[in-house]
Amino acid sequence: MTLNPPPRLPVQAPLDVESIRAQFPILKTLAHGRPLTYLDSAASTQQPERVIEAVADYHRLHHANIHRGVYGLSQTATRLHEEARAAVARFLSAAEPAECLFTRGATESINLVAASWGRANLKPGDEILLSTLEHHSNIVPWQLVAEATGARVRVIPIDDAGDLDLDAYRRLLTPRTRLVAVNHVSNALGTINPVAEIIAEAHAAGALVLIDGAQWVAHGRTDVQALDADFYVFSGHKLYGPTGIGVLYGKRHLLEAMPPYQGGGDMIERVTFAGTSYAPLPNKFEAGTPNISGAVGLGAAIDWVESIGVEAIGLHEQALLRQATERLSRIPGLAIKGTARRKSGVISWVMLDPPIATLDIGTQLDLQGICIRTGHHCCQPLMDRLGVSSTARASLGVYNRSEEIDRLAEALEAIQASSRPRVQTADGGRELVYPAAVAESPQAAAEEIAEIFELLPDWPMRHQHIIDLGDKLPTMPESLKTEANHVSGCQSQVHIAARLKPGSRDIVEFLADSDANIVRGLIALLQQLYSGQRARDIMGFDAEAFFARIGLDRHLSLTRRNGLESMVRRLRRLASPLAG
Repeated sequence: MTLNPPPRLPVQAPLDVESIRAQFPILKTLAHGRPLTYLDSAASTQQPERVIEAVADYHRLHHANIHRGVYGLSQTATRLHEEARAAVARFLSAAEPAECLFTRGATESINLVAASWGRANLKPGDEILLSTLEHHSNIVPWQLVAEATGARVRVIPIDDAGDLDLDAYRRLLTPRTRLVAVNHVSNALGTINPVAEIIAEAHAAGALVLIDGAQWVAHGRTDVQALDADFYVFSGHKLYGPTGIGVLYGKRHLLEAMPPYQGGGDMIERVTFAGTSYAPLPNKFEAGTPNISGAVGLGAAIDWVESIGVEAIGLHEQALLRQATERLSRIPGLAIKGTARRKSGVISWVMLDPPIATLDIGTQLDLQGICIRTGHHCCQPLMDRLGVSSTARASLGVYNRSEEIDRLAEALEAIQASSRPRVQTADGGRELVYPAAVAESPQAAAEEIAEIFELLPDWPMRHQHIIDLGDKLPTMPESLKTEANHVSGCQSQVHIAARLKPGSRDIVEFLADSDANIVRGLIALLQQLYSGQRARDIMGFDAEAFFARIGLDRHLSLTRRNGLESMVRRLRRLASPLAG
């Protein structure tokens, strides 16, 4: 496979990255005793001191409800809120601030358009074009509205590099196409889509266009009028701002024709029990008390980004992306996923030789203070197209520096070098040995496990103990890795095969396996707790309290905790009919 490194861009004076980093308090902290290397800006950027102080200052000195109060404090809060809207309009080059609606984020913005415009305008036979690159938040709302209206969702394919197939896109455009909804940048691969061309082609076919700009606005200049976008959405927390605040830009004539998304205070002109008339834009779509401090923080974030220059930020990130692409492509057995001609500061990969689960890559990097994202990145259709269940992803921000790219690459090389082969279990005629009970009850087994964990002083040592348990866990025979034994809800592939112990009426034994070492370690813990135990004791054991006792609630990600709970639920479901 030929990689396409980012194109060389015009020479510009480099950013003073150390000065920029000094403005981010969190970058001075340690993670597991190591310097924090934050490479997950596509999920959420960190916030500079200016944004933190703007939000805190609002809460300390200016908080009041907006628009309706006649007293000075309310009028000040209203002014700050509307100044933030004006900053958004300037940042997007919108025709007027009223075209910029505040929402909870890009997800709610898309849902607003789908529910309001979609339900009012779509009918059976109409078509909505999405792309294979889309985040779930730009898929599921359109599926919901299609189900409600009889419209049909069609999908623009990609090539193996992660670029949209524009010829296929043009073929998909027909008089039935009512809306095209695509991202400006892929959050999973970093592909920068030719949105100006996409919009022009859609308009020529008579369709409207929604652009998901969540992964673009912090990395390049946005001009919604020049693009001629009908709708454009983004989230504040990917623009060095707070969470819980986002923007829906829409052309005035479209927004005015759309029915309200929600009803409540501040979105009405007059209410009677006979009927209601609605307030003009933007209030019509902003029911209830808004996230005022979030808007203030977003305005401060925009001012901060503009003070540096979004083009300068983009150039800095492109230089880092080029370094990361060249550095990671030299690691044998590492395959980069997403080699589009134009990319933003995102690089995704899998380890193939030796095969290492992305979940294990992420947890091992975390112990070295390196923050990346692993999983399907809310892009399961894209992962299916790539032929993988997940990738590891590093994503860049203005505060990242060259040394952090080297640190990531060196850590990946060390992880690869230390990867150990699993203990193999024969899948022939040999009788399978199911683990016997290690103690007289799950509670007694839990006490023995807790004693070991209490001797391990910190999470890195406890994590290594779990990994060691996983290394000793025999692999499950392939014949048992069936759909019936698959456990859904886990971040990795997990199978559990349970049985009633031969000669017993209520003793449950089980084998299990996963493609991730950390999960194999958790399986080993579950076997110590549950395998060979009586069903009534399994049902009576409080697993959640035990996991909290040994610190798993604090150190496992939410998705990993959910996966652990899914495994426990499977075992309890198997034990329940036998518990008497």
